[in-house]
Amino acid sequence: MSLTGTAFFAALAAATVCTVLATLLLWARIPGPAPVRWASRVAMIGLCQATAICVVAAWINTSYGLYASWDDLLGRTGGGPVAMPGPPPERARFLRGDAGMRQTYVRGPHSALSGQVMVWTPPQYDDPRFRRSPFPVVMLLHGVPGSPQSWLEQGHMPGDYAKLLRAGASRPFILAVPVIDPGGQDTDCSDVPGHKVATWLSRDVPDLIRHHFRTAKDPRSWGLLGISTGGYCAAKLPLQYPKVFGAGAALDPDPLTGAQGALPDAGLRERNSPTWLVAHTDHAGVGLFLATSRQDRASPPSLIEQFRQAALGSGVRLRTMVAPAGGHNYHTWISMYPAAFSWLSEELNGPEQPAQADRMADGTDDGTADGR
Repeated sequence: MSLTGTAFFAALAAATVCTVLATLLLWARIPGPAPVRWASRVAMIGLCQATAICVVAAWINTSYGLYASWDDLLGRTGGGPVAMPGPPPERARFLRGDAGMRQTYVRGPHSALSGQVMVWTPPQYDDPRFRRSPFPVVMLLHGVPGSPQSWLEQGHMPGDYAKLLRAGASRPFILAVPVIDPGGQDTDCSDVPGHKVATWLSRDVPDLIRHHFRTAKDPRSWGLLGISTGGYCAAKLPLQYPKVFGAGAALDPDPLTGAQGALPDAGLRERNSPTWLVAHTDHAGVGLFLATSRQDRASPPSLIEQFRQAALGSGVRLRTMVAPAGGHNYHTWISMYPAAFSWLSEELNGPEQPAQADRMADGTDDGTADGR
Protein backbone atom coordinates (compact mmCIF):
# COMPACT_ATOMS: atom_id res chain seq x y z
CA MET A 1 0.00 0.00 0.00
CA SER A 2 1.47 3.33 -1.08
CA LEU A 3 2.54 5.68 1.72
CA THR A 4 0.98 8.63 -0.11
CA GLY A 5 -1.99 6.79 -1.61
CA THR A 6 -5.67 7.40 -0.90
CA ALA A 7 -6.15 3.80 0.26
CA PHE A 8 -3.58 4.16 3.04
CA PHE A 9 -5.05 7.45 4.25
CA ALA A 10 -8.57 5.98 4.20
CA ALA A 11 -7.40 2.94 6.17
CA LEU A 12 -5.87 5.17 8.84
CA ALA A 13 -9.03 7.27 9.05
CA ALA A 14 -11.17 4.13 9.37
CA ALA A 15 -8.87 2.77 12.09
CA THR A 16 -9.23 6.03 14.02
CA VAL A 17 -13.02 5.91 13.86
CA CYS A 18 -13.03 2.25 14.93
CA THR A 19 -10.79 2.87 17.94
CA VAL A 20 -12.96 5.76 19.11
CA LEU A 21 -16.15 3.70 18.75
CA ALA A 22 -14.56 0.72 20.48
CA THR A 23 -13.47 2.95 23.36
CA LEU A 24 -16.99 4.31 23.79
CA LEU A 25 -18.58 0.86 23.67
CA LEU A 26 -16.10 -0.92 25.94
CA TRP A 27 -15.39 1.84 28.46
CA ALA A 28 -17.84 0.53 31.11
CA ARG A 29 -17.64 -3.15 30.15
CA ILE A 30 -14.01 -3.93 30.91
CA PRO A 31 -13.90 -6.79 33.43
CA GLY A 32 -11.40 -7.33 36.23
CA PRO A 33 -10.11 -5.37 39.21
CA ALA A 34 -9.92 -1.58 39.20
CA PRO A 35 -6.19 -1.33 38.27
CA VAL A 36 -6.77 -3.54 35.21
CA ARG A 37 -9.82 -1.55 34.13
CA TRP A 38 -7.99 1.78 34.44
CA ALA A 39 -4.92 0.46 32.62
CA SER A 40 -7.14 -0.80 29.80
CA ARG A 41 -8.88 2.56 29.53
CA VAL A 42 -5.57 4.43 29.39
CA ALA A 43 -4.42 2.04 26.65
CA MET A 44 -7.59 2.67 24.65
CA ILE A 45 -7.17 6.45 24.97
CA GLY A 46 -3.56 6.11 23.85
CA LEU A 47 -4.61 4.03 20.85
CA CYS A 48 -7.18 6.67 19.87
CA GLN A 49 -4.54 9.37 20.07
CA ALA A 50 -1.97 7.29 18.14
CA THR A 51 -4.33 6.59 15.23
CA ALA A 52 -5.44 10.24 15.11
CA ILE A 53 -1.80 11.40 15.05
CA CYS A 54 -1.10 8.96 12.20
CA VAL A 55 -3.98 10.43 10.18
CA VAL A 56 -2.65 13.96 10.67
CA ALA A 57 0.92 12.86 9.88
CA ALA A 58 -0.19 11.11 6.69
CA TRP A 59 -2.13 14.21 5.61
CA ILE A 60 0.87 16.48 6.25
CA ASN A 61 3.19 14.11 4.40
CA THR A 62 0.89 13.97 1.38
CA SER A 63 0.36 17.74 1.35
CA TYR A 64 4.05 18.60 1.61
CA GLY A 65 5.50 15.61 -0.26
CA LEU A 66 7.96 14.96 2.58
CA TYR A 67 8.34 11.21 1.96
CA ALA A 68 7.35 9.66 -1.34
CA SER A 69 7.51 5.97 -0.34
CA TRP A 70 8.04 3.58 2.57
CA ASP A 71 11.68 3.20 1.56
CA ASP A 72 12.05 6.98 1.63
CA LEU A 73 10.47 7.14 5.11
CA LEU A 74 12.62 4.32 6.47
CA GLY A 75 15.83 5.73 5.00
CA ARG A 76 16.43 2.95 2.51
CA THR A 77 16.84 5.20 -0.54
CA GLY A 78 19.92 7.20 0.41
CA GLY A 79 23.56 6.29 0.85
CA GLY A 80 25.19 7.34 -2.39
CA PRO A 81 24.72 6.67 -6.07
CA VAL A 82 22.34 4.01 -7.33
CA ALA A 83 24.22 0.73 -7.39
CA MET A 84 22.35 -0.78 -10.34
CA PRO A 85 23.11 1.08 -13.58
CA GLY A 86 20.45 1.46 -16.23
CA PRO A 87 20.79 1.10 -20.00
CA PRO A 88 22.13 3.99 -22.12
CA PRO A 89 19.57 6.42 -23.60
CA GLU A 90 19.44 4.79 -27.03
CA ARG A 91 18.52 1.43 -25.49
CA ALA A 92 16.11 2.70 -22.85
CA ARG A 93 12.59 1.27 -22.99
CA PHE A 94 9.60 3.39 -21.99
CA LEU A 95 6.80 1.49 -20.27
CA ARG A 96 3.26 2.74 -19.82
CA GLY A 97 2.60 3.91 -16.27
CA ASP A 98 -0.04 5.78 -14.30
CA ALA A 99 -1.93 8.79 -15.68
CA GLY A 100 -0.71 8.20 -19.23
CA MET A 101 2.93 8.60 -18.21
CA ARG A 102 5.66 6.58 -19.86
CA GLN A 103 8.55 5.74 -17.59
CA THR A 104 12.04 4.35 -17.91
CA TYR A 105 15.21 3.84 -15.94
CA VAL A 106 18.36 4.97 -17.68
CA ARG A 107 22.08 5.53 -17.16
CA GLY A 108 23.44 8.83 -18.41
CA PRO A 109 26.67 8.41 -20.37
CA HIS A 110 27.89 11.92 -19.54
CA SER A 111 27.12 11.93 -15.80
CA ALA A 112 27.49 8.19 -15.14
CA LEU A 113 24.33 8.49 -13.00
CA SER A 114 21.25 6.30 -13.26
CA GLY A 115 17.70 7.26 -12.47
CA GLN A 116 14.01 7.30 -13.31
CA VAL A 117 12.57 9.52 -16.03
CA MET A 118 8.85 9.83 -16.81
CA VAL A 119 7.41 11.41 -19.98
CA TRP A 120 3.91 12.53 -20.99
CA THR A 121 2.94 13.66 -24.46
CA PRO A 122 -0.02 15.99 -25.14
CA PRO A 123 -2.92 14.85 -27.35
CA GLN A 124 -1.63 17.05 -30.19
CA TYR A 125 1.52 14.92 -30.35
CA ASP A 126 -0.47 12.07 -31.96
CA ASP A 127 -2.68 14.34 -34.06
CA PRO A 128 -2.02 13.68 -37.78
CA ARG A 129 -1.90 17.43 -38.40
CA PHE A 130 1.18 17.64 -36.16
CA ARG A 131 2.89 14.43 -37.16
CA ARG A 132 5.96 16.24 -38.48
CA SER A 133 6.00 19.03 -35.94
CA PRO A 134 8.61 19.12 -33.18
CA PHE A 135 7.23 19.80 -29.71
CA PRO A 136 8.63 21.92 -26.88
CA VAL A 137 9.57 20.19 -23.65
CA VAL A 138 9.02 21.27 -20.05
CA MET A 139 10.97 19.31 -17.46
CA LEU A 140 9.22 19.07 -14.08
CA LEU A 141 11.67 19.11 -11.15
CA HIS A 142 10.44 17.74 -7.82
CA GLY A 143 11.43 18.84 -4.33
CA VAL A 144 13.73 17.11 -1.84
CA PRO A 145 12.67 14.88 -0.23
CA GLY A 146 10.49 13.74 -3.09
CA SER A 147 10.56 11.81 -6.35
CA PRO A 148 9.17 12.01 -9.89
CA GLN A 149 6.12 10.15 -8.57
CA SER A 150 5.40 13.12 -6.28
CA TRP A 151 4.26 15.10 -9.32
CA LEU A 152 1.52 12.52 -9.91
CA GLU A 153 0.42 11.79 -6.37
CA GLN A 154 0.66 15.26 -4.80
CA GLY A 155 1.11 17.57 -7.80
CA HIS A 156 -1.88 16.23 -9.78
CA MET A 157 0.17 15.98 -12.95
CA PRO A 158 -0.40 15.60 -15.80
CA GLY A 159 -4.12 15.96 -15.13
CA ASP A 160 -4.06 19.60 -14.01
CA TYR A 161 -1.86 20.57 -16.94
CA ALA A 162 -4.18 18.74 -19.36
CA LYS A 163 -7.06 20.87 -18.03
CA LEU A 164 -5.09 24.04 -18.79
CA LEU A 165 -4.33 22.70 -22.25
CA ARG A 166 -7.99 21.95 -22.98
CA ALA A 167 -8.93 25.44 -21.80
CA GLY A 168 -6.42 26.98 -24.21
CA ALA A 169 -4.37 28.39 -21.31
CA SER A 170 -1.09 26.78 -22.40
CA ARG A 171 0.83 25.60 -25.40
CA PRO A 172 1.06 21.82 -25.83
CA PHE A 173 4.25 20.70 -24.10
CA ILE A 174 5.89 17.34 -23.69
CA LEU A 175 6.31 16.93 -19.94
CA ALA A 176 9.49 15.17 -18.79
CA VAL A 177 9.88 14.26 -15.12
CA PRO A 178 13.40 13.19 -14.11
CA VAL A 179 14.73 12.38 -10.66
CA ILE A 180 16.79 15.37 -9.49
CA ASP A 181 18.77 13.53 -6.80
CA PRO A 182 19.83 10.25 -8.43
CA GLY A 183 21.14 7.86 -5.83
CA GLY A 184 19.46 9.88 -3.09
CA GLN A 185 22.24 12.50 -2.99
CA ASP A 186 20.96 16.09 -3.05
CA THR A 187 23.46 18.50 -4.62
CA ASP A 188 21.03 21.32 -5.50
CA CYS A 189 21.27 20.04 -9.10
CA SER A 190 25.00 20.80 -9.18
CA ASP A 191 28.03 18.91 -10.38
CA VAL A 192 30.18 17.82 -7.43
CA PRO A 193 33.10 15.39 -7.40
CA GLY A 194 31.77 11.94 -8.21
CA HIS A 195 28.17 13.06 -8.66
CA LYS A 196 27.36 15.19 -11.70
CA VAL A 197 23.68 15.98 -11.23
CA ALA A 198 23.77 19.15 -13.36
CA THR A 199 25.19 17.09 -16.23
CA TRP A 200 22.49 14.46 -15.69
CA LEU A 201 19.75 17.08 -16.02
CA SER A 202 21.28 19.26 -18.75
CA ARG A 203 22.77 16.59 -21.04
CA ASP A 204 21.67 13.04 -20.29
CA VAL A 205 17.95 13.63 -19.74
CA PRO A 206 17.55 15.96 -22.79
CA ASP A 207 19.48 13.46 -24.94
CA LEU A 208 17.13 10.71 -23.80
CA ILE A 209 14.01 12.74 -24.63
CA ARG A 210 15.34 13.87 -28.01
CA HIS A 211 16.24 10.30 -28.98
CA HIS A 212 12.79 8.85 -28.22
CA PHE A 213 10.40 11.74 -28.88
CA ARG A 214 9.78 14.35 -31.56
CA THR A 215 11.27 17.44 -29.97
CA ALA A 216 12.91 20.65 -31.09
CA LYS A 217 16.57 21.18 -30.22
CA ASP A 218 16.88 24.95 -29.76
CA PRO A 219 16.84 26.37 -26.19
CA ARG A 220 13.61 28.29 -26.80
CA SER A 221 11.89 24.91 -26.98
CA TRP A 222 13.19 23.63 -23.63
CA GLY A 223 11.97 24.88 -20.28
CA LEU A 224 11.92 23.89 -16.61
CA LEU A 225 9.21 24.05 -13.94
CA GLY A 226 10.29 23.27 -10.40
CA ILE A 227 8.98 23.37 -6.84
CA SER A 228 11.00 24.00 -3.66
CA THR A 229 14.47 22.48 -4.29
CA GLY A 230 13.32 21.78 -7.84
CA GLY A 231 12.39 25.46 -8.08
CA TYR A 232 15.94 26.40 -7.11
CA CYS A 233 17.17 24.11 -9.89
CA ALA A 234 14.70 25.59 -12.39
CA ALA A 235 16.17 29.03 -11.70
CA LYS A 236 19.77 27.82 -11.74
CA LEU A 237 20.06 25.51 -14.74
CA PRO A 238 19.02 28.02 -17.47
CA LEU A 239 21.67 30.40 -16.14
CA GLN A 240 24.33 27.67 -16.27
CA TYR A 241 23.16 26.09 -19.52
CA PRO A 242 21.52 28.79 -21.68
CA LYS A 243 22.27 26.74 -24.80
CA VAL A 244 20.06 23.96 -23.44
CA PHE A 245 17.23 25.68 -21.53
CA GLY A 246 15.59 28.92 -22.59
CA ALA A 247 13.27 29.35 -19.62
CA GLY A 248 12.80 28.30 -16.02
CA ALA A 249 9.78 28.70 -13.73
CA ALA A 250 10.53 28.39 -10.01
CA LEU A 251 7.62 27.97 -7.59
CA ASP A 252 8.54 28.66 -3.95
CA PRO A 253 12.21 27.99 -4.67
CA ASP A 254 14.72 27.24 -1.92
CA PRO A 255 16.86 30.28 -1.01
CA LEU A 256 18.51 31.35 -4.26
CA THR A 257 21.84 31.91 -2.53
CA GLY A 258 22.29 28.16 -1.97
CA ALA A 259 21.85 25.67 0.87
CA GLN A 260 24.73 24.63 3.11
CA GLY A 261 23.20 21.21 3.64
CA ALA A 262 23.37 20.37 -0.07
CA LEU A 263 26.75 22.01 -0.80
CA PRO A 264 28.89 22.42 2.34
CA ASP A 265 31.75 24.02 0.40
CA ALA A 266 31.06 27.77 0.52
CA GLY A 267 32.82 28.56 -2.77
CA LEU A 268 31.10 25.77 -4.66
CA ARG A 269 27.75 26.74 -3.16
CA GLU A 270 28.15 30.37 -4.23
CA ARG A 271 29.24 29.54 -7.80
CA ASN A 272 26.19 27.30 -8.20
CA SER A 273 23.65 29.71 -6.72
CA PRO A 274 21.22 31.51 -9.05
CA THR A 275 21.88 34.85 -7.32
CA TRP A 276 25.61 34.63 -8.10
CA LEU A 277 25.12 33.15 -11.57
CA VAL A 278 22.74 35.87 -12.76
CA ALA A 279 25.38 38.52 -12.07
CA HIS A 280 28.51 36.65 -13.20
CA THR A 281 27.68 34.50 -16.23
CA ASP A 282 26.63 34.92 -19.85
CA HIS A 283 22.98 33.93 -20.12
CA ALA A 284 21.65 35.82 -23.13
CA GLY A 285 18.12 34.91 -24.09
CA VAL A 286 17.14 33.26 -20.79
CA GLY A 287 13.77 33.88 -19.16
CA LEU A 288 12.97 33.22 -15.48
CA PHE A 289 9.68 33.20 -13.57
CA LEU A 290 9.98 33.30 -9.77
CA ALA A 291 6.89 32.87 -7.62
CA THR A 292 6.27 32.62 -3.89
CA SER A 293 3.74 33.74 -1.29
CA ARG A 294 3.95 36.29 1.50
CA GLN A 295 3.33 33.54 4.08
CA ASP A 296 6.05 31.15 2.88
CA ARG A 297 8.87 31.23 5.44
CA ALA A 298 10.95 28.73 3.45
CA SER A 299 10.87 30.94 0.36
CA PRO A 300 10.35 34.51 1.56
CA PRO A 301 9.68 37.29 -0.95
CA SER A 302 12.79 39.11 0.30
CA LEU A 303 15.06 36.49 -1.31
CA ILE A 304 13.30 36.85 -4.65
CA GLU A 305 13.70 40.63 -4.37
CA GLN A 306 17.39 40.08 -3.65
CA PHE A 307 17.65 38.03 -6.82
CA ARG A 308 15.77 40.70 -8.78
CA GLN A 309 18.29 43.31 -7.69
CA ALA A 310 21.18 41.05 -8.72
CA ALA A 311 19.54 40.51 -12.13
CA LEU A 312 19.26 44.21 -12.97
CA GLY A 313 21.15 44.88 -16.20
CA SER A 314 21.81 41.17 -16.76
CA GLY A 315 19.53 40.83 -19.78
CA VAL A 316 17.52 38.02 -18.16
CA ARG A 317 13.81 38.29 -18.88
CA LEU A 318 12.56 38.14 -15.30
CA ARG A 319 8.99 37.97 -14.07
CA THR A 320 8.08 37.62 -10.40
CA MET A 321 4.85 36.83 -8.59
CA VAL A 322 4.06 37.05 -4.88
CA ALA A 323 0.77 35.47 -3.85
CA PRO A 324 -0.97 37.02 -0.84
CA ALA A 325 -1.37 33.70 0.98
CA GLY A 326 -0.16 30.12 0.88
CA GLY A 327 2.44 27.90 2.47
CA HIS A 328 5.31 25.77 1.21
CA ASN A 329 3.08 22.96 -0.08
CA TYR A 330 1.44 21.45 -3.13
CA HIS A 331 -1.82 23.31 -2.58
CA THR A 332 0.05 26.57 -3.15
CA TRP A 333 2.11 25.24 -6.05
CA ILE A 334 -0.94 23.88 -7.84
CA SER A 335 -2.59 27.30 -7.56
CA MET A 336 0.46 28.74 -9.37
CA TYR A 337 0.26 26.36 -12.35
CA PRO A 338 -1.90 28.65 -14.53
CA ALA A 339 0.48 31.61 -14.19
CA ALA A 340 3.57 29.43 -14.66
CA PHE A 341 2.34 27.61 -17.77
CA SER A 342 0.96 30.81 -19.27
CA TRP A 343 4.41 32.38 -18.87
CA LEU A 344 6.16 29.29 -20.29
CA SER A 345 3.82 29.47 -23.28
CA GLU A 346 5.05 33.00 -23.94
CA GLU A 347 8.71 32.07 -23.54
CA LEU A 348 8.87 28.79 -25.43
CA ASN A 349 8.21 28.09 -29.09
CA GLY A 350 5.25 25.85 -29.77
CA PRO A 351 4.49 23.31 -32.50
CA GLU A 352 3.34 24.40 -35.94
CA GLN A 353 -0.24 25.59 -36.25
CA PRO A 354 -2.67 23.10 -37.83
CA ALA A 355 -2.78 24.92 -41.18
CA GLN A 356 1.00 24.93 -41.37
CA ALA A 357 1.15 21.28 -40.36
CA ASP A 358 -1.32 20.42 -43.12
CA ARG A 359 0.86 22.19 -45.69
CA MET A 360 3.86 20.24 -44.47
CA ALA A 361 1.97 16.97 -44.81
CA ASP A 362 1.02 17.91 -48.39
CA GLY A 363 4.64 18.62 -49.25
CA THR A 364 4.08 22.35 -49.73
CA ASP A 365 6.29 23.32 -46.82
CA ASP A 366 9.75 22.15 -45.84
CA GLY A 367 9.61 20.26 -42.55
CA THR A 368 12.87 19.55 -40.82
CA ALA A 369 11.63 17.41 -37.93
CA ASP A 370 11.61 13.64 -38.22
CA GLY A 371 8.42 11.65 -37.95
CA ARG A 372 9.08 9.75 -34.75
